[in-house]
Amino acid sequence: MRVLITGITGFAGSHLADYILENHPDAKVYGVVRWRSRMENILHIQDKIEHFEADLKDIVSLKKCLEEIEPDLIFHLAAQSFVPASWKLPKETFAINAIGQINLFEAVLSHKLSPKIQVAGSSEEYGLVYPDELPMKETNALRPLSPYAVSKVAQDLLAWQYFKSYGLKTVRTRGFNHTGPRRGEVFICSNFAKQIVEIEKGQREPVIYVGNLEAKRDFTDVRDTVRAYWLSLEKGEEGEVYNIGTGKPYSMQEVLDMLLSLSKVNVKVEVDKNRLRPSDVPILFPDCTKFKERTGWEPKIPFKKSLEDILNYWRERV
Repeated sequence: MRVLITGITGFAGSHLADYILENHPDAKVYGVVRWRSRMENILHIQDKIEHFEADLKDIVSLKKCLEEIEPDLIFHLAAQSFVPASWKLPKETFAINAIGQINLFEAVLSHKLSPKIQVAGSSEEYGLVYPDELPMKETNALRPLSPYAVSKVAQDLLAWQYFKSYGLKTVRTRGFNHTGPRRGEVFICSNFAKQIVEIEKGQREPVIYVGNLEAKRDFTDVRDTVRAYWLSLEKGEEGEVYNIGTGKPYSMQEVLDMLLSLSKVNVKVEVDKNRLRPSDVPILFPDCTKFKERTGWEPKIPFKKSLEDILNYWRERV
């Protein structure tokens, strides 16, 4: 079995590669990397995978990559995935996420390949959710509140359209927040953890800078999330969409408090206006019944364990 992961050098992509190598030894893992990709997340598995240089914005490079690999499964994880950056770079976000996916699909069609394709969507697609719409089902209206979210809605609907129009075997997942070791420092859990570790090591004043602490998010450990991604192609129905999450949202205040409970630092908390978004989703609270019933997936790693692992990750690197 030949498995291609776009975004293999990233947070989820590298963990997915780890999962496949450990649990599916019959699979040959390939990755798409850009010439400027940072490789530290996959250095430990470099001799176990094969990567090809390509860019989602360059269909020629994608066609060459797919011609050589002829994958049976594609996990499409590559994206501009940082919501705040999308406000500053809306055009670039859309070019990578939406146009990049069109390029990938067209490259698949051009070679008459028939892989099963997981498209990694986002809970941000739901956007503005009213109280009577919680918990959020796959049938909820999509009211995206950021350029990033709009780009992910485009990816989602394109995957549906290519399934209906061309028979492309797509499965869409709407992953709620996932976290764990290797998470980039711009993302909330990792950002708080790194600030705490820098304070522990005397590298900064005992002040934690935060954004909106009232927002509530559902956090799944990335190692559980990538297992769900695999199951989405192994057991998921082509053309369908599935929520992936734990079903237990935490406020950002609770996240911060939990991280601080795992440390011994005494800190002052200050709001940084640069961390506030022009519009923010107040709560992301999923109903994942559809996916669990289809695949039997359940999250295994407690949120506190995820946060402890993130702290230890930064303690080794700061």
